[in-house]
Amino acid sequence: DNKEAGKTKNLRAQTQQPKTMPTETKFDSEGFDLGASDNKEAAEVIYEMGGGATSIAPPLQKEEEHKNSDSSPIAEAERLKELGNNEFRQKNHLDAFDYYTDAIEASPMGEGMGPSGKELLKLREEFDEEQRERQAERHRRDMERRRGQGKDKDGQDKKDEDDGGNNTNDDEEEEEQRPVEFIPPRHTYGSKIAVYYANRAATSLHLGRHEEAIEDCDIALLYNPTYVKALLRRCTAYEHTEDTEGALRDAKRAYELDPTNAVARKNVARLQKIEEERLEKLKEETMGKLKDLGNSILGNFGLSLDNFAAVQDPNTGGYSISFNQNK
Repeated sequence: DNKEAGKTKNLRAQTQQPKTMPTETKFDSEGFDLGASDNKEAAEVIYEMGGGATSIAPPLQKEEEHKNSDSSPIAEAERLKELGNNEFRQKNHLDAFDYYTDAIEASPMGEGMGPSGKELLKLREEFDEEQRERQAERHRRDMERRRGQGKDKDGQDKKDEDDGGNNTNDDEEEEEQRPVEFIPPRHTYGSKIAVYYANRAATSLHLGRHEEAIEDCDIALLYNPTYVKALLRRCTAYEHTEDTEGALRDAKRAYELDPTNAVARKNVARLQKIEEERLEKLKEETMGKLKDLGNSILGNFGLSLDNFAAVQDPNTGGYSISFNQNK
């Protein structure tokens, strides 16, 4: 009994002894070369036995990560376009307009890339002016040729010369008279820049800036002539400016490029009807003005157009003019 009591006492004493705190381990530099790394910008340095050291570079900042992850010349413009898209979806059209403008201005232009939008418009204007001058010159030459084919210097009718004479330039003139279309110079990122302009045109439509929308769509189509969205947005802008002829032309072109586009198909059907009504009204107005002009002239002789009637021959389909004095 006494032995068991002694064991119990000793166990109780051991359990009641205060716990000892672990001693702090101090860094011993023996065997390490603390000067092995001279990289002061390193986030962490691992020293190795024998004198070596490994430097770990600090993590890249967000801006540096963005810069190094995509160094494309169009990257910043694409980022601004996405910001514009976000604002447009939230119906913040003014902010979207500004972001799309920033995207356009951030786009790479110049040598090695391609012309800016304003430069494209200027090139097209110069081309159109040259075409007008060439057309006027052809008309002048044609008038001179017609005047010279009447009488010779003796007052006698001129005889037709053989094909080797007057017709030597026929092939050249025929080539000149063929319609010529302006072909804009290509841009490395033309398809992307076209989107920036077309998106800005969409914001202009919401802001009621229809003329600006037309110009932006013009530029978008110079960068990408087959851009259906730009055609449809310009179609809408044309209609708002009461240019149904231009609107129908763009709708037809969009439908030709994408026959599955329901918007283009509906616009063609709707605008075709509007344009036909406009032309019919214009014809009536023109005929009315011509009739008034004819009556004003015939009135000097006590007559009017009512005294004349066009009668169609059922056999030939031709017309003859009949006169009735009593009207």
